[in-house]
This record gives sequence, C-alpha cells and structure tokens, in this order.
Amino acid sequence: GTTAPRGQRGGQGLPSALPRLLRVAAALDVPARWSGRCCCCSCAPRARCARPSPAAGERQGRGREAARGARAALTRERRCTVERADAALSYARFVERFAFSRPVVIRGLTDNAAFRALCTRDRLLAAFGQRRVRLSTANTYSYRKVDMPFQEYVEHLLEPQDLALLGSDTLYFFGDNNFTEWGSLFQNYVPPPFRLPGTTSAYSFGIAGSGSGVPFHWHGPGFSEVIFGRKRWFLYPPEHTPEFHPNRTTLSWLLDTYPRLPPEARPLECTIRPGEVLYFPARWWHATLNLDTSVFISTFLG
Repeated sequence: GTTAPRGQRGGQGLPSALPRLLRVAAALDVPARWSGRCCCCSCAPRARCARPSPAAGERQGRGREAARGARAALTRERRCTVERADAALSYARFVERFAFSRPVVIRGLTDNAAFRALCTRDRLLAAFGQRRVRLSTANTYSYRKVDMPFQEYVEHLLEPQDLALLGSDTLYFFGDNNFTEWGSLFQNYVPPPFRLPGTTSAYSFGIAGSGSGVPFHWHGPGFSEVIFGRKRWFLYPPEHTPEFHPNRTTLSWLLDTYPRLPPEARPLECTIRPGEVLYFPARWWHATLNLDTSVFISTFLG
C-alpha cells in the first residue's frame, strides 16, 4: 500500500477455485516469489503434502481466502485502465499530462536490479532480522502502531490475508521506517527522476503477504514501485469518493463491493510489477492489493 509519512488521508462472491486460480496464475507469468513458502501445497505441481497441523491448516485456510481475492484480481490481471508510458517519457510531457491531473504507469523509468538483489528474504533477514520495525494497521487511518523484530514479523505475521480480520486488526509493515538503521539499504535505491516544483522526497518501504493491502485513502503525490511480487491498484479522482468502509480490507472490498459497481462507477485499475513505477497525483483516492508476497517502496513528494 502507499501511506504517506504524515500525509492527510480520508475515508470511508466469487467461489474458491484454487486449481483454476493456479492455471490463471501460471498463464500470467507470475514472478518469482520473495519467499520460498506458498499458501498451499497445490502451488507446487506434483507436490506431496503431509497432513497439516491445526496451525498449518489454519494458514492454508487463510491462503484459500486470499486466493479468492487473488483470483478475482487475476482474472483482470492484464486489464489496465491507467495510462501507460515508457522511459522515453520526457519530464516536460510528464508535468504537462500527468503531474497534476492523472496517474500513469511508467515502464523502465528506473533500474533497481542491484536494490532488488539486496531485498531477498535471506539478505534482508541477515542484515535486519533483529532490528525492530513499526507495523501499522491495514485500514484507512492506521492509528494503531506495533513494534517488533523484523524477523518475527517475517516468520509469524507475513501470511496471506485473513478475510475474517478487519483492516483495523491486520498489522502490515509499510512506512514508519527507521532511516538510520535501514539507511544502508535505502542508499542503494534508485528513485524515479521526476520531481514536482517545491517538493522534497521521502521513502516508504514495506513488505506484505498475498491478499493484503490498504483500503481507500488519499494524500500528496508520489511514485510507487514493486521490487518483488505484484500490486494491484484501484484509483479514483479527488471528486469521486469511493464506496468503501475504512476498517474493511481491500480484499473484502474486492469480493463484496467491486462486483456490484456499475461500469461507470468502477475505479481506474492496474497491476504493477518489478520494472514499473506508478505515479499518483495529489488527493487521488487509491487502494492496493498485493497479489503475492510483495516488497515495495514509495517515493512521496511533499
């Protein structure tokens, strides 16, 4: 998700069919996972699975719930109603057409292969496993904060989204980064080269499980880039307040509200992958849904 460091934010069925989901995912060229684990044994063809323990069975249940939402998003994976551009986009054209009026997905704007190599699960745990990170709730306002060691978050909380949990009860690592402790990592990130007059940039780094995300909110302008995984975006212009509940997750919104929206009331939407950057203007409503365990970073302009 994208949550501004201290920006202002506002706010207010599909059947489970894992085999079909997996066929769709394979056809869509799912990128390599950040973690070696998957939410269910069927994600490895011909895998033989032991009978799960109660805890493992509960995790698989959450995985199936997340898969319902992932299936809903995956069926539209190739559908992108956000305008696209490539690295040939000039700064003058960016300011003229996008900076103050509409979002855009830009391919090849940055080269973060070196940063990506530092963001694998093993390397992040080796470098920062004992560092404490601040988690926020995955709802519109994110008032509640919890601190814990990064390794504990990765090993115990980085699970597929539980549909039974409200966003206000779901903890999520995004933003609130300690730039002194994590500076050795962030100094290797290559941010998008475009800036808006009179603004400075601030990073927001995060890692989250499949089916997780942040419901609709808004703040200042910025860029968002996925380092591992895929992130689906839903965006509305400032004058169109979306229909949503600020304490419900994006996954529940996608399953319960999105299918009822008439075509003219649906948001702009697009999935971004590694190598792509999404720019969102100030005050645009947006919600995010991680289709995989995802590593991502936003550059806020304020």
